[in-house]
Amino acid sequence: MSKPPVSSSAARDALRAFAPKLVDLTDNVLFGDVWERPGLSKRDRSLITCATLVALNRTEQQVGHFQRALNNGVKKEELLELITHLAFYSGWPTAMSAANVAKKVFEGGDKK
Repeated sequence: MSKPPVSSSAARDALRAFAPKLVDLTDNVLFGDVWERPGLSKRDRSLITCATLVALNRTEQQVGHFQRALNNGVKKEELLELITHLAFYSGWPTAMSAANVAKKVFEGGDKK
C-alpha cells in the first residue's frame, strides 16, 4: 500500500499542472521518504539542506527550507551562524544573498 502524498507547498502546487511527475517525486520520494528516514532528525536534515542551498546560492529554495528549518527546531541564531560560517567556504556573495533571504523569512514570522 502506498503512502498518501505529503502536503505540498504553494510553489509545488503551482508547478503541478506543468510538471506533475517532478512534483510527485518531490512530494512522495523526497519529502515522503527521504525526509522521513530515521537516520537523521528533521532538524539535522534541515541544517544540511540549508547549508547546501547557501553554498550553491539557491536563493529561491532557501525561502522554503529556512522556514522548514525553523519549523524543525533550528533557531534563527543558528541559521545566521550557518550563513556566516559558510561565507568563508562558499563565498561572501552566497552568504550575503542567504542573509537577505533569511531576513525576509524572519520578518515574515515563523509561519508553518
